[in-house]
Amino acid sequence: MNISTRNINNIFFIFALSHLIIWTLVPSLTNKNLPLDVIEALAWGSNLDWGFDKHPPGSAFFPEVFFNIFGPQDWAYYLLSQIFVIIAFFYVFKFANEILNNIKLSLISVLLLESIFFYNFTTPEFNVNVCQLPFWSMVVYYSWNIYKSKEIRFLDCFLVGLFGAIGFLSKYLFVYLLISIDLLFIYLIFFKKLKKFDFKYLITIEIFLVLLVPHLIWLYNNEFITITYGLKRTGLEEMGILNHFKLPLIFLFKQVGILIPFFFLMFLLVKKAKYQFKLKDKKFLYLISITILPILLILLTSIILGSKIRTMWMTPFYLFFGVLFVYMFKSQINFKKIQSFLYGFLFLFFLSPILYSYISISQKDKRTDYPGRQIAAKVQITWDQNFDKEIQFVTGNEWKAGNLSYHLKSRPTWEGYNNDKILRDASQFICVDGVCLGRY
Repeated sequence: MNISTRNINNIFFIFALSHLIIWTLVPSLTNKNLPLDVIEALAWGSNLDWGFDKHPPGSAFFPEVFFNIFGPQDWAYYLLSQIFVIIAFFYVFKFANEILNNIKLSLISVLLLESIFFYNFTTPEFNVNVCQLPFWSMVVYYSWNIYKSKEIRFLDCFLVGLFGAIGFLSKYLFVYLLISIDLLFIYLIFFKKLKKFDFKYLITIEIFLVLLVPHLIWLYNNEFITITYGLKRTGLEEMGILNHFKLPLIFLFKQVGILIPFFFLMFLLVKKAKYQFKLKDKKFLYLISITILPILLILLTSIILGSKIRTMWMTPFYLFFGVLFVYMFKSQINFKKIQSFLYGFLFLFFLSPILYSYISISQKDKRTDYPGRQIAAKVQITWDQNFDKEIQFVTGNEWKAGNLSYHLKSRPTWEGYNNDKILRDASQFICVDGVCLGRY
């Protein structure tokens, strides 16, 4: 490794560590309560299952692991979220270095991601979208290893199946990445004959399906409730011919708006936006399949079904946009303008936490202002005045009951919304403000 490569690696490490520290500290210091999605995940995690009414189990599993290590320490869940972001950044950096064969450009392709608010401003809330990030990046990286190699390694196929399954168990939309990569391989193997079919490919499918079996059984036993919830979120019940045109257009305009800071940073780097598209370029073909194709597929879904695509669902879809655009315009990148790019990057890098802090401190009616700890303390006093044993369960909506589950000293399990059977069988219980607490 020459000195310049070592320096670039050090810069990446400093950037990643700075991002992790800033985005762990800022919400820890400015929020009074954990965000909604984190409390929900912790509520589900207290009674961990192979699925929940809104989502598959991935986003509940990881916070529950952290709870068993750190307990009710808010900073730990902001740290968890940033660990997921940094792992994704690391694999983007690794992948970019293989695509670009230039470690400086690889670093730039990661720095560009700080201009997309999915990877800074929204990351303190660990949820299904953030949960996908490391697995999305790892599936792309290990699929690339399979794509570029003549000799297919068992380990790469195993890891794609493993991380693909965990990603899917984080959120079903992960399937758009998997379909896009599969379509590329099908195109190369069966249509262009540029790759030979290898039975090792089946390892990926086998690992993926085996890991999904418990969740699929849970889905069947629970009348596919998670899928029903997801479909409701798309607004499919509001059927109308205009939705097939209006909603996809709204989706496209939002994506352009999200990427304005990204294109601004690219503008600071590139002399001329000039590129010749070469579909015979294997690297370019792969980049298109992991960046543009998943977005086109989700857009096509919106057009066909007339469904709404919520902005936050796109969180992992832009992870490799930096690599794609740097690859496309690498011959046009002017390193004499690198100082302007760095100023632009630093401006956005610090602007996001400043804005987050301002909003968090100045606005007083947010979920993160909810006095969860104080309410739990009052409930604990009420319980202790009536009973001498610890609370074992709570029922009610995930927000109020979830906050009690998180903050109460006995960490009672969350037993759902209105679990009448639990209450009928309970030896002791009390109900306060729509939430019931008790012992089995």
